[in-house]
Amino acid sequence: MTEISVPSQASTIIIVRPQKTDGFEVLLTRRPPEMQVLGGYLVFPGGRVEECDWSEKMISRCRGLCPAEAQRILGSPMRGEMCLGYWVAAVRELFEEAGVHFFVSDGEPAGQLSESSQQRLAEQRRTLSQGRISLSDLLESERLFCDLSRLTYLFHRVTPEKHKTRFDTRFYLAALPVGQRPLASSEEVAESLWLAPDVALNSAESGKFPMMPPTLIALRALADIRSWQELSSLYRLT
Repeated sequence: MTEISVPSQASTIIIVRPQKTDGFEVLLTRRPPEMQVLGGYLVFPGGRVEECDWSEKMISRCRGLCPAEAQRILGSPMRGEMCLGYWVAAVRELFEEAGVHFFVSDGEPAGQLSESSQQRLAEQRRTLSQGRISLSDLLESERLFCDLSRLTYLFHRVTPEKHKTRFDTRFYLAALPVGQRPLASSEEVAESLWLAPDVALNSAESGKFPMMPPTLIALRALADIRSWQELSSLYRLT
């Protein structure tokens, strides 16, 4: 009898931005071919939920969402703090992989931090990615907070039992913060691409970019939305 693996908790975030034609694009990253998990695949930024994502210290650096509200939105029997950790993991993974963040200081929007603060964050991103500092410590050192109100929860997917590597993943959507742009590449990203949902789907169908089913499901849902205005209204993007 084949033993069924327990899925790891994970978060994925879909970053969107408007096009000049009133359409919109999504941020997709291509994983380096040599990576053991999904090497060469085109994915949305994301990764495992870590215990530090829902620690007491991390929760104290969060704004815009409380544990009880996170639990209500997910409809989960998990503790509220653990539910909030899914949001934090999405923000942390996005920053580690793409350099885009939702950090605020004294209520100022993410794109309006001082130039010196932005520079220090860029320098510390690699330290965070390497696990040499926690997100809560980074935020505390910069006197910043994580604005979770910018993320809209989309859906939940669990990798089928037939797979050896499984994930229990929550998907989120957020608009690219004003004044920011993703890194062209990073430790876990071979290249970053902005693609309209229908273009991304065509690339997958032609075999140009391999994608996992949850990625395709999200892209198909977004491809049905006709404009940036409709997308913003539907998901309350700010």
